Amino acid sequence: MNRIDRISAILVQLQSKRVVKAQEIADRFSISLRTVYRDIRTLEEAGVPLAGEAGVGYSIMEGYRLPPVMFSKEEAIAFLTAGKMVEKLTDPSSRRHYEEAMFKIKAVLRYADKDMLEDMASYIEVVDNPYLPAKEHTSIHLQTILKSIAAREVLEIGYFANHSQQYSNRETEPVGIFYLGNHWYMIAYCRMRNDYRHFRTDRIRYINATGKHFDKQHPSLQSFLAKMSKEKDMHTIVIRVDRSVLRYFGEQKYYNGFVSQRELGGQVEMTFVTASVRGFVKFYLLFAEHAEIVSPASLKALVQENLRAIEKKLN
Repeated sequence: MNRIDRISAILVQLQSKRVVKAQEIADRFSISLRTVYRDIRTLEEAGVPLAGEAGVGYSIMEGYRLPPVMFSKEEAIAFLTAGKMVEKLTDPSSRRHYEEAMFKIKAVLRYADKDMLEDMASYIEVVDNPYLPAKEHTSIHLQTILKSIAAREVLEIGYFANHSQQYSNRETEPVGIFYLGNHWYMIAYCRMRNDYRHFRTDRIRYINATGKHFDKQHPSLQSFLAKMSKEKDMHTIVIRVDRSVLRYFGEQKYYNGFVSQRELGGQVEMTFVTASVRGFVKFYLLFAEHAEIVSPASLKALVQENLRAIEKKLN
């Protein structure tokens, strides 16, 4: 990227949020802090009203706005690609808002780029995974939750807990949302349990903004996700599989914690890391006659236990 394009991009970045640190700019463009300072001086000399404080960052004077620069073809295609994912992975409300944003993006494109996007739309698709359960066409409440997080507003929800098969009404203070394993989850402080819980959003039967606000400063979403990852008791599994059956694994191996593999003549030694050894047994039984267990020994015992249970059902 040449210097003129970089300075224009820095101006757009400075308008994207209240304060932008020099290190953020340096990281984005892979330049030194010295170069950042020089580019900032260029913007100031061009009349852009900037305020800067050491250790804090740069901000543009309130009320100063320039119209956005023209999107490149690559940026427009990135928006199109994101739209395909929004269509499949979110809910009708989120899709509607994204479509409205895309109309505004397309409005500033050149005619040739608009035509290009129309053509490219048929070359990009997000396909439902055949190995995962089909999603029901129900609301997952993303916009309501996100608005509540921004406003620090208490949400009242009706929730069905699958593990206990019980329904409850509760007030929550939402912390964040995340996508995992084909589902969206909300992490929130539950006032009924006086503790933090995560709720699968498609199991929320109803959701209402209460108008009540909370002042409590909750930990970040990232801290909860890091804690969840550490709390899982992960197990390493090594098996050897006949090469002839590998083509039937498809994406199933990834859902069962596949990490790596190495060639061993007519076999392939595969390593998995999983939180559920019992769950892995079900996967292993699909191809057990073409495989052997290297470790751990406890996996062999669980397979034998499952085979005995199957044998009883057959007698």
